[in-house]
Amino acid sequence: MPIYEYVCQKCRHKFSILVRGPRNGETPSCPRCQSPETRKVFSTFSVRGRTDRDVYENILEDPQLTRGMLADDPRALAEWNRRMSQGTDEETAPEYEEVLESMDRGEAPSPETLQGLKGEVPAGDDADEES
Repeated sequence: MPIYEYVCQKCRHKFSILVRGPRNGETPSCPRCQSPETRKVFSTFSVRGRTDRDVYENILEDPQLTRGMLADDPRALAEWNRRMSQGTDEETAPEYEEVLESMDRGEAPSPETLQGLKGEVPAGDDADEES
């Protein structure tokens, strides 16, 4: 069962929801202010069954990938993300897939795009609290 992260557009509170079944496009209300104005944000992924060392050794053993990463090649970063996600049962957000596809074309995402995916909030805001 996936866990989705949302941010409230009204109070900027970031919260997570465990989805037990289809949501039919429903967006949850904010647990802090009850506002219905929330949006899904980019979530990190977990790697199960492998240690971080196993994952990184696999990546570092690929000279083409490491050269691309050192050269800030968006295609290499997209491949790195895919390798980090291998073996997980979690679904990725459509926005995440769109960014990976643009990186596969060699397009670097803008800082604004990445900030929107992560759901970052301005400094000094306490929206990093988890519910």
